[in-house]
Amino acid sequence: MSVLTQDSVFTSLRQTGPLATTDSVELNSPFSRQAREWLQILRENRLNVTKYRALRSQVFEFLNITGFDQISALLNTPQLRKERSHRACTLLGNMFGVQGTAREVEARLLEYARTADAVVNSLKGKIMAPYASHIATTNEIEVTNDPVNLLLIMFDDRYHQKARFEARRKLVLMNLAGSIDQRERETQIEDKFSLFLDFLNDYVWSRKQKIGEHEIVYLLSRHNNDDFRCVDVQVISMEQAKETSPEPGCKLTLLKRRRFTAGNREIPIYVSIRKKPPEAKVLKLLRKNEKNPAVAVDDELGLMAVLDSISDVKMFQHRLTRSASKADSFMVLEDISDTLTEAASYKVTATGSSSKTPMLKFFARLGGMRVEFIIHTNRSWLNYMYQQDVSHDEYEVKRIFDSGVAELLFPGDIFHLDHQAIRDDMIKTFRRQIEG
Repeated sequence: MSVLTQDSVFTSLRQTGPLATTDSVELNSPFSRQAREWLQILRENRLNVTKYRALRSQVFEFLNITGFDQISALLNTPQLRKERSHRACTLLGNMFGVQGTAREVEARLLEYARTADAVVNSLKGKIMAPYASHIATTNEIEVTNDPVNLLLIMFDDRYHQKARFEARRKLVLMNLAGSIDQRERETQIEDKFSLFLDFLNDYVWSRKQKIGEHEIVYLLSRHNNDDFRCVDVQVISMEQAKETSPEPGCKLTLLKRRRFTAGNREIPIYVSIRKKPPEAKVLKLLRKNEKNPAVAVDDELGLMAVLDSISDVKMFQHRLTRSASKADSFMVLEDISDTLTEAASYKVTATGSSSKTPMLKFFARLGGMRVEFIIHTNRSWLNYMYQQDVSHDEYEVKRIFDSGVAELLFPGDIFHLDHQAIRDDMIKTFRRQIEG
């Protein structure tokens, strides 16, 4: 579902809705023509009326006022604003279950503000890099981290429309960051991540390698001219790679591999273990049109593995199950989808995903954790990296634009962007980088 629809839970950010950030702010003209026209638009949808009333009540309670006419006093009285900020800090700390002194709560809220900034900066750094100057946050908003000051900027007509929208956006993203942080503390995700790494080092990986030791190899692959899918791949050593100059249509890709033991064999495996950073989780909530991280973020712990063959994949699965038993935990595999060994297409559930992506995907429940595993062969992983309509870089572009998140965070009328044109341009850019 697009976050731009009437059913979006992010109504306050939609520039096509009644709560859009306008060119100017009028706090003391409730009976003006502009106010009456806005009220007519609001009444066209009863759900929007309900959302507006709830949002208005939250604003009044947060600022400790009873009407919009009292906002001017806050804007013009620094001491009063400071008092409301201290009160708001306590309220937010209790809402997100943050324990500690007032200074510790303020530090946690500062982390939420930094996460909000990181969401924008992460898109500016890759998916929308050529348009970084368009989407760069206004200086005054980037350095403002106090929630009360951000909220008051939204009602301050001295600020340009773009700055007022960015203040609103930062508050929404801070709220999502707070929900994610609360969820992580409740689920003890940091501790579980350490336990997961310990489990792999103690029971899964070969004892013949030191912790963190890797064998460096390269995949020399040849790709189809039409869609750049992998048609042939061989593993070569680092020394062979130095003497190899890939021809057009070929790629040389480095892999740092660990090993696990299966019987008398030492089987090589490339592993990428991840814990999503907060800004990635915020973006996922936006894409899923969801404010509850317990519902939308189900892959907090994840492992992606690449092996030489299907038989090695099956041996790795077996190794995981046996290792869990040695660690005194039963392992259950949930939500299994397998298109490495089955002819059926991958069932697409996420915006931007491709049905051409073969993989073995499952969640493993063990030791009080639920870990997402995505397993590839060398060929399927190369397709995941390079194939047209499949590559991860293209997928990242599609899921940000096709879900409506790009338009939600950077409305075209405010940031002067044509999102469809940018989407197509960025896909072409990544294709040139891959195939060039």
